[in-house]
Amino acid sequence: MSSSTGGDDHEQHAIWEKVKAKLSEYISADAFSRWFKNAELVQADQGPGIVGVQSDMHQIWIETNYMDELRAAFAEGAGVHCSPRVMVKGQELPVEEEKPKHAARQLKVGEPDKVVTPDSTAKGLAFERRLKRLGINPEFDFESFVVGDNSQFAHAACSAVAYEEGRSFNPLFIHGKAGLGKTHLMSAVAQQLLANDPKAKIVFLTAEHFANEFIEAVRKGSLDTFRKAYRHADALLIDDIQFLSAKERTQDEFFHTFNTLLNTQTQVILTCDCPAPEIQTLDPRLVSRFESGLTVELQPPGFETRVAILRRKMEQWKVELENNIVVHIANSIKSNVRRLEGALTRVASYSFLSSEPMSIQKVDELLGDLVRDENTNQITIEQIQKTVADYYGLHLGDMRSRRRPASIAFPRQVAMFLSRKLTKLSLVEIGDAFGKRDHGTVIHACKKVKADMETEVEVKGAVEKLIAQLER
Repeated sequence: MSSSTGGDDHEQHAIWEKVKAKLSEYISADAFSRWFKNAELVQADQGPGIVGVQSDMHQIWIETNYMDELRAAFAEGAGVHCSPRVMVKGQELPVEEEKPKHAARQLKVGEPDKVVTPDSTAKGLAFERRLKRLGINPEFDFESFVVGDNSQFAHAACSAVAYEEGRSFNPLFIHGKAGLGKTHLMSAVAQQLLANDPKAKIVFLTAEHFANEFIEAVRKGSLDTFRKAYRHADALLIDDIQFLSAKERTQDEFFHTFNTLLNTQTQVILTCDCPAPEIQTLDPRLVSRFESGLTVELQPPGFETRVAILRRKMEQWKVELENNIVVHIANSIKSNVRRLEGALTRVASYSFLSSEPMSIQKVDELLGDLVRDENTNQITIEQIQKTVADYYGLHLGDMRSRRRPASIAFPRQVAMFLSRKLTKLSLVEIGDAFGKRDHGTVIHACKKVKADMETEVEVKGAVEKLIAQLER
């Protein structure tokens, strides 16, 4: 990278001011302040349009969400037609040809699969056998993961770690409800790490497996061997970390293993079905460690993403279905990817085995139980807020207001707790529904109500009564 002086610096500054002015018209004031406030235009040998930001997080978020707006701001604001690039200030910008292209990270729904995957030799039988020995599904790679609005940030973070660019993302904590792709993404990272370095010692397992191995090591008196196996890994990836709940000795052992790996800058990736603070009876030391890196959330896929997932699977399975059938399946199954693929399996199998043409009525017949499960007790936040407000004698508006007297604050916390328990919405979505509060406020409310239920009979009775009323 080369720097310029005098007039060049002035010209750079003038161009960047024009770009920022135009960019502020395209994105919200909050987004501009958060991601572009301290960004600078960098003078580099590789050409115009190189934006310097202060962290890996800023780089990934901008690359994931704002490249189109940035490109337009350069063209329309400053008359500079270029393909902008983002780099962290103080780091060397890699030569384009030597850097793996993150097409996977920027993949839009419906675009061709132009993603970086292990090469043809690495994807051979020997590589697949090694993956299976490690407990990794060879089909769970970046190429087969459909990126949508629900998963962009998680996918971008995993991609950065896989290509060893997210050095500050340690540990990487991925959480979300079942069937949304947590294991898929973690497996994709493991595959790419092995493709980067076939000699790497990648440890990939579930928290249950870790706990069982620890118990067996204690029984056999082989703790030294157990510790060497985990504490000398090049990367540790553990699925379903919530399984450590209430297992005090296993938690203590994992805490020391975890610290050892972080101290040696070994990458740790964890998946969980909820945010770390919501794991019941988890050692606060572990909660603190889990939150010390980067936490990302996977949410249920939107309609366009569901359609893209179905079309990707149809292509893999060489199945052809009419567009109206695909759209109907996507509209019927909304909660998670695993159930969506199960629905496609039923419809595709019937289509393959039967000479009868597929119809909407036949799809409804085939997916009857899945659709019933989807629609059973679809409780909304609005229902929860109204039920709680009525129970405590409040106005519905109190659920969203900024007022904080105890007579309002605690019922509002109860409503947040119930929203987390009874809906599939994310912490951010719940916070938005309660007057644009942040996800930390929702987590605090859930922890407080849960603690009060364990110590106060009246609170426990009220919450149980509200749940029964809402599920009726």
